[in-house]
Amino acid sequence: MIVDCAVYEDGSRQAGDLKLHEAYEAAAGHGRFVWVGLHEPTPDEFDSVAREFNLHELAVEDAIKAHQRPKLEVYGDSVFLVLKTVIYIEATSDVETGEIMAFVGPEFIVTVRHGQHTDLHPIRQRLEERSDLLRCGPGAVLHAVVDRVVDDYEPVVEAIDQDVEEVERAVFSDERSQPTEQIYKLQREVLELHRATAPLVEPLARLARGEFDFVNDELKAYFRDVYDHIVRENEQVEAFRDLLHSVLEANLAQVSVRQNDDMRKISAWVAILAVPTMVAGIYGMNFEHMPELKWRYGYPMALMLMLVICAALHRYFKRVGWL
Repeated sequence: MIVDCAVYEDGSRQAGDLKLHEAYEAAAGHGRFVWVGLHEPTPDEFDSVAREFNLHELAVEDAIKAHQRPKLEVYGDSVFLVLKTVIYIEATSDVETGEIMAFVGPEFIVTVRHGQHTDLHPIRQRLEERSDLLRCGPGAVLHAVVDRVVDDYEPVVEAIDQDVEEVERAVFSDERSQPTEQIYKLQREVLELHRATAPLVEPLARLARGEFDFVNDELKAYFRDVYDHIVRENEQVEAFRDLLHSVLEANLAQVSVRQNDDMRKISAWVAILAVPTMVAGIYGMNFEHMPELKWRYGYPMALMLMLVICAALHRYFKRVGWL
């Protein structure tokens, strides 16, 4: 459950293994804080963490059950932030999501990860090389986590952008493809990504404004940078939604146009074939007294008449664009 647990003082990680029941006391003191990282804890496993840091029961319930929308909630002097992680599966063109929850207090940060992607261990290693940021306390850790999650949105947005372009080419190509199912599937993936980006804009705006004590003046600029990224990516995702709606309408219009074109061609051929059918039907009634029935050249002249009329109709329908 506990991936890592360490105490940091004056921008440096303190040596030695830190036990969970010693974490809160170890963080006491100026310039010290604890970072506890967990992965998919059970209720029993997380209970000890909740008691150690006096976490609110509602936030604890959300952290255990997961499947939450991105949000930021304040409980006393601590903050609970939910982030959605996303990854693009190239083989299936699917967007898979996970979650990272962060409990941030004046002297601690507890991160809870659900899902196999967006490992936080590399973030911890890189951050431990930046003592200047670690001196800013738990807010620096929260920024590093949020920055990584938002950066991971970018390749997903680029991949979906390519999928949207492919769908556009399929809709307006001369080939008689049916990309309707692909458009609907892509709309679902865009919606999944939108659920991760859109609700995160407002929480990051609050962090960028420095509404919380753990975000000092030095960290405001870093959070503003992340906020700019999420706003830009969310605008792209919303543009995808509008574009896919337009592409779907264009595809339906294309289908209607092709169906009308097919009906015109069918009607033209029916009209052409109706002429020999009519002539053959008249002279196939087997009455004894019919005009030109015993004429030597009647049969070839009837065939010639059919051919001439059919050729004239074919030329007319080609000229008006029905064939």
